[in-house]
Amino acid sequence: MAERSTLRGSRLGAISYEDERGVVLAERQTVRYACPSGHDIEMVFSTEAEVPGVWECSKCGAEALLVDGSNAERKTAKAARTHWDMLLERRSVAELELLLEERLSLLRAGALTGADLTTHVSPTVPTRRGRKTA
Repeated sequence: MAERSTLRGSRLGAISYEDERGVVLAERQTVRYACPSGHDIEMVFSTEAEVPGVWECSKCGAEALLVDGSNAERKTAKAARTHWDMLLERRSVAELELLLEERLSLLRAGALTGADLTTHVSPTVPTRRGRKTA
């Protein structure tokens, strides 16, 4: 109970009670980047870390290149998957056309209400995995 009384009112979380005695810091290296706008950026990395060839400029947001390194290898950005792409993973275009015709015929016949337009799924058109949707 005596320990608890010493912590009372000491703003826990705001102050660190750890000291740095006996702590061995990792070896560090300072890396310079040059921005196309003329800004110089210095970043500190561990000597064991892989230094990126490109860094975002903290002043203008442009891509700054590593000063002492070779040209950075551009990473190819992965194209974002759209809803259409994900739909085509589950059904073929022929299946989608069949489903559309079925839904349009039900709509034209007056068999669908507004709530049915979003919740009804045709049980007659199987998915690519061979299971029928329900």
